[in-house]
Amino acid sequence: MKIILQFMKRNFKILLLVLAIAIGLWSFMPKFNEGDPEKDKTLIELLTFVLEKGHYSPAVFDDKLSKGVYADYLKGLDPSKRFFLQSDLDEFSKFETVIDDQLLKKDLSFFDLTYARFEQRTQETKAYYTEILSEPFDFDKQESINTDYEKQPYAKSVNDLKDRWRKQIKLSVLSTLVEKQKVEGELAKKAKEQGKTPEAPKSFAELEKAARESTLKSLNETFSVIKDLNRNDWFSVFVNSITAQFDPHTNYFAPDDKERFDTSMSGTLEGIGARLQKKNDFVEITELISGGPAWRGKQLEAGDLVLKVAQGETEPVDVVGMRLDDVVRKIKGPKGTEVRLTVKKSDGTIKVISIIRDQVEIEETYAKSSVVLKNGIKYGLINLPKFYIDFENKDKRDAAKDLTLEVDRLKNEGVEGLIIDLRDNGGGSLKTVVDIAGLFIDQGPVVQVRSSNGNKEVLSDRDPKIQWDGPLVLMVNNFSASASEILAAAMQDYKRAVIIGSRQTFGKGTVQNIIDLNQFVRGSSMGDLGALKTTTQKFYRINGGSTQLEGVHSDVAVPDKFAYVKMGERDLEHPMAWDKIDPATFTPWHKQAELSKAIANSKNRVMKSTPFQLMDDNARWLEQREKENVISLNLNAFKKEQQALEDMSKKFKSLAEYNNQLTFNSLPYEVDAMDKDSVLKEKRSRWHEALKKDIYVEEAVRVLDDLSGHPIVETTAPNQSSKVKS
Repeated sequence: MKIILQFMKRNFKILLLVLAIAIGLWSFMPKFNEGDPEKDKTLIELLTFVLEKGHYSPAVFDDKLSKGVYADYLKGLDPSKRFFLQSDLDEFSKFETVIDDQLLKKDLSFFDLTYARFEQRTQETKAYYTEILSEPFDFDKQESINTDYEKQPYAKSVNDLKDRWRKQIKLSVLSTLVEKQKVEGELAKKAKEQGKTPEAPKSFAELEKAARESTLKSLNETFSVIKDLNRNDWFSVFVNSITAQFDPHTNYFAPDDKERFDTSMSGTLEGIGARLQKKNDFVEITELISGGPAWRGKQLEAGDLVLKVAQGETEPVDVVGMRLDDVVRKIKGPKGTEVRLTVKKSDGTIKVISIIRDQVEIEETYAKSSVVLKNGIKYGLINLPKFYIDFENKDKRDAAKDLTLEVDRLKNEGVEGLIIDLRDNGGGSLKTVVDIAGLFIDQGPVVQVRSSNGNKEVLSDRDPKIQWDGPLVLMVNNFSASASEILAAAMQDYKRAVIIGSRQTFGKGTVQNIIDLNQFVRGSSMGDLGALKTTTQKFYRINGGSTQLEGVHSDVAVPDKFAYVKMGERDLEHPMAWDKIDPATFTPWHKQAELSKAIANSKNRVMKSTPFQLMDDNARWLEQREKENVISLNLNAFKKEQQALEDMSKKFKSLAEYNNQLTFNSLPYEVDAMDKDSVLKEKRSRWHEALKKDIYVEEAVRVLDDLSGHPIVETTAPNQSSKVKS
């Protein structure tokens, strides 16, 4: 949910202020070792200055901020209140209203105390859960657990804390045990159906022991990850509890986080093209990215464990027990260089695999399209996961260029209407969204941007070319945010498209800048300081209204699974307020005469639709489930609760089996590519299968029917009652 706007003229005064402090800092910057607390103090000094001078609406360093940092940081360390004791909180509480003063003095005693205590408590906890899992549980006992951790008090004693862990672990074991019993029953039933003699079922004691072993393994893996985190990682948590007081989207990026952010924005990286995860002391290959060097080499496989890493012909380095981030850093590298991995295969054999690093494109990031066939009429659907761009290299792929190409390809296929799917699109580049909006309108404003000093700038499409002037539908949901909301708002204000989806989008109406903190420390050996993403501006619709908190209200609001779950900007901590400014001058689109009629028809269909009503029932049930936090730890009572949930969920099972009777086909260029790429073929096949079950896409196509003037021909009753049972 990020919009990145590079420093240009409108940021020049802020840049001058930032450079002024840099000049001052260069004169006395000391040398530091990695992990030296003095480095943390310098980081705090830089952050407080940049936040005070560069943030759109800076928070005051006072007791209110101090209390916010205190609460957010402790929640970040121990969200489920299973590490700290009340006595710890009593000791910490003396800092609750003085953290602001400490920050200004570069005093880190609050962080030092809490970090040391957290390290101590996590070490103690490992002994707790190992002891708890050494003996069988009594599942006949009548007891329960409350999973609403936020409202729970901290444990008053070590015994209380151990009991809290006992209940949480018992719930995990109980859940696994019931699942294992279910599998045993299904195997026996299947054997009987096949006329075979069922194997002797495992005893309750055997299943219970296996469930405890499974839980122990899971906890060991979790604590292995915690063990891998060092002081710098937890200091980042502390720093982000400070930035969070300014607004939810002002964040500190430690060096590794900044690198991951850059990768997510550009959709590319240089390396071997594999995803990795920590598995106890080992690093496991979990997935090969289609088209990447490892995938092309056909030697590395998912499930392989990385034992050693060598750079070309150099001596290999043992990476067993090493932090995941450190292993990833050794495997990644510049295009054209060699890395040699010593891996343990699933059959136990050891193999050395040589891979030449290359640029890897993360395909899931990029736009993709499909031709939709309905009653002999072709429509186009483009899925845009995010507004990606590579700021360092303008020649690389970006969402605007890709969308232009996909529109051209769909036009060549003779589509009569276009759907842009922005569901779950959390945003991206502001420049990119302006360019994309320009594909569908004549020259004109797209979004307004206001800085903290009140200066306003209108960002406009200045290209008179219209890439697509036909019927247009934009699909959004609760997770469509930031740049997605700019595009949806602009198309709505111009009356250029029908917006269909959740009642409103996420509601993020702010602009962030990335500030590299290393620019302030010339010639220092302290290491990488990371970067700060800070809110410097707010954006507004061309009609003058902000999307902040309010989001974009769909022209056609359709029920969705998360309709009543709190997940928007308005539900986050410390969001900025909604406001409005004067509208920009623009001329609405006049080439779509059927727009109002199409919206009215769609609303009528949605209101009468059995599947949409069932979806609304499902959403209300999920809302109710979210409020139910007490779970029985008695075996029989737990089974009854689970059975009740399963019975209720069966009512909504038909939604997952829905078939909209539409046909989805890849474009010719992609069909050719799939002949050579079985992984891409499988991905597109799964995507098309998901689209065939998508009730929202079906309604979007019906809206295109209305916009195009085509009569809607139904193959079944309009409410799809033959496909969905309520």
